[in-house]
Amino acid sequence: MKGSTRLAQVFVELADTLVEEFDIVELLQVLTERCVELLEVDAAGLMLADQRGRVQLMASSVEEARSLELFELQVDEGPCLECFASGQAITNVSLVEARERWPIFTPEAVGAGFSATHALPMRLRSQVIGALNLFTHADVRLDDDDLAVGQALADVATIGLLHERSLREQTLLSEQLQGALQSRVLIEQAKGMVAALTGVTVAEAFVWLRSHARRNGVTLTSVASGVVDGSFDASVLAKR
Repeated sequence: MKGSTRLAQVFVELADTLVEEFDIVELLQVLTERCVELLEVDAAGLMLADQRGRVQLMASSVEEARSLELFELQVDEGPCLECFASGQAITNVSLVEARERWPIFTPEAVGAGFSATHALPMRLRSQVIGALNLFTHADVRLDDDDLAVGQALADVATIGLLHERSLREQTLLSEQLQGALQSRVLIEQAKGMVAALTGVTVAEAFVWLRSHARRNGVTLTSVASGVVDGSFDASVLAKR
């Protein structure tokens, strides 16, 4: 884990995103990236439940994690789904030894180059809204301090999503999460379009889209929407 100064900076960074009408997709993307940085894991993915209670992929630190998490949803088996269903953390699981636990997911994860996994619930009291998945290439353990930091990061995001939402406002929360999922679809479409137009990888296209949004003080979703509906000239990204 990184030093306490960097840790404090990250918590400030996450808190700074929790302003009125904050961009959920950006918050969750930052969360996965900071988990990789602070915990020195190799990849992270994050899933949220939609308004019907179905778990959907919302963010990933690298394309390998994204593909693996989508596979997990496809086969309905794996650490993130188990964590979401139970509301309990799943930690320090060696994938070499997990074939009986997740017989379909495990070979895919190992084939993607991962050797260990951890899943942390996005939970506030009894309400579980998703799960954060961490992967390492080497079969290494995270100590209690690392796991506590990872859970704290997940908790910050969870509190941000549920902040000042009472039981009477659950419909609003569901709409908010559904809107975020729709934004994710737009972003995936935009990544593919930019990649096809410029010849870069999908991962590089995402970096270009996100950088443009940050430079211009607009949301990633709005940039992606412009690419998809043709109101934004994606070739501008290549020039930059």
